Amino acid sequence: MSSRRLRGLLLSLVAVTVLYAAACTSGGEGRGRDLGGGTHGPATGGADPSYGAGLGSASPSASTGPSGSPGPGTAPPAGGWWKPAVGQTWQWQLTGTLDKSVPAEVYDVDGANTSAADVAALKSAGRHVICYVNVGAHENFRADAKNFPESVQGKGLDGWPGEKWLDIRQWNVLEPLLSARFRQCKDKGFDAVEPDNVDGYSNSSGFPLSAADQLTFNRRVADLAHRTGLGVGLKNDVEQAAALAPAFDFAVNEECARYDECDTLKVFTNAGKPVFHVEYDGSTGTFCSKTKPLRFSSMKKKMDLDAWRETC
Repeated sequence: MSSRRLRGLLLSLVAVTVLYAAACTSGGEGRGRDLGGGTHGPATGGADPSYGAGLGSASPSASTGPSGSPGPGTAPPAGGWWKPAVGQTWQWQLTGTLDKSVPAEVYDVDGANTSAADVAALKSAGRHVICYVNVGAHENFRADAKNFPESVQGKGLDGWPGEKWLDIRQWNVLEPLLSARFRQCKDKGFDAVEPDNVDGYSNSSGFPLSAADQLTFNRRVADLAHRTGLGVGLKNDVEQAAALAPAFDFAVNEECARYDECDTLKVFTNAGKPVFHVEYDGSTGTFCSKTKPLRFSSMKKKMDLDAWRETC
């Protein structure tokens, strides 16, 4: 090929490249305005810049999982995720036939046993719905139980037959399994997740888990929920509440009044994040006087977490 022809081809290629780049820039700006526009209610929001600090796990890629939900390593959806407000009333029911008539603004129900139709019915009535998911323990009665290898299963949980602590250090094994569970919650229409058993390090798990291991795992779980487009709550793990509050959108607590731990959870309400709290013993008159000044959403429940509740 002559040098003249070569120069001509190169000049043509440069011209085409410039025109293509200009077209892409124009289209990209339009999409950016669409994604950033619109208004959101006070209970929704985008990413808190501090929620994933130090994780390095969120990526700006746009891959998706089943049903169009984000896959591992994706950025949060453009609309962010639901963030509950301090003082919202709530109902927590994990057993029995779901009672959809309870006058509560937020429902927390089992993710696997609650249908998409039930979630839709609650949301059509103006409720927000939280998906209970066990992330720190293996449950042999779940449909995906066989997907958890023996290598990540440790000692059994005292008082909970069929459950074993998980080795939370093996994130490469657990992430795709938990991601599938979170995607199921998202696909059913849930607004947030309540990841349970996130305090294995303080229990006899069968693994040498450290406080640092637990912090890393809990932040990864929060990051995974946000990347799926779901709000996320810190379940118990009161000792690490101050360190983890920036990564979570709310807290779910059992019996902080009984164990004189409620003041530790003020980091959530002080940051404008609710604490959904229950006690199983004592009267509401006793513990509500402790939690009302802290602006907790408190109620008394039976330990089997059926529909019954008594609010402050």
